[in-house]
Amino acid sequence: MLGYLGPAGTFTQQALLRINDGEQTQPFDTVGKALDAVRSGEVRAALVPIENSVEGGVSATLDYLAADEPLMILREVVIPVQFVLAGRPGTALADVRRVIAHPHASAQTRHWLARNVRHATVTDGRSNAAAAEEVADPASEFDAAVCGRIAADMYDLEVLADGIADNKHAVTRFILVGKPGRSTLATGSDKTTLVAYMHTDHPGALLEILDQFANRGVNLCRIESRPTKRNLGDYCFSIDAEGHVAEPRMAEALKGLHRVCKKVTFLGSYPRADAVM
Repeated sequence: MLGYLGPAGTFTQQALLRINDGEQTQPFDTVGKALDAVRSGEVRAALVPIENSVEGGVSATLDYLAADEPLMILREVVIPVQFVLAGRPGTALADVRRVIAHPHASAQTRHWLARNVRHATVTDGRSNAAAAEEVADPASEFDAAVCGRIAADMYDLEVLADGIADNKHAVTRFILVGKPGRSTLATGSDKTTLVAYMHTDHPGALLEILDQFANRGVNLCRIESRPTKRNLGDYCFSIDAEGHVAEPRMAEALKGLHRVCKKVTFLGSYPRADAVM
């Protein structure tokens, strides 16, 4: 069984449909619950968002990935993220006064909403699908939801406006996460994800980490600092690098990291999305 960040009708489910070959699926209402279901064996793997081209990294995913028992990334999926404004049948765009949207959705449609429903207030919702479900209720106080078309169709809403994202080229990256094991075979177009923990916070500590990649010609796709949640100012670094752990340059970079870091959590080597699309 495959888990995913739900409820049904989210972009995560849309991404899962691209890679699922008929396996039964189970939605979870938080990233933490989806990943804990993998750790407990309730599901074989779970798909969760990790990065958006507009909003950046998904903090909950970055933190839960390395927390407790480590997990392993099996593959990634990247899909375009476009939003619609949807309301109950018969609703006119001019009548919209209250909108519900997931915070990431409202952030990515802020300018469109300000121009086209300037008198409307926007309230945070739990997810795109939950926003659509709320508006589908005839007793709802909300006139419209910012959501994906998959959610609008699922709840029989009328699309009042399509393609409302401020950035028409926005994409979200999702990762399929399973229990630790052997990485997939190298394809020649792979990524490696890891978390590096400094020994101490001192001048040049980050440079020491970066040098392990730069000196071996390994390009970084993403690096983000995350609090370790132990002490104020105590950070670790979540890193995506181009290449596979089976490649000598990546293997040497990881060895170097173990020499200069207090701890290195390896989260997998897997095919890049553009290599399997």
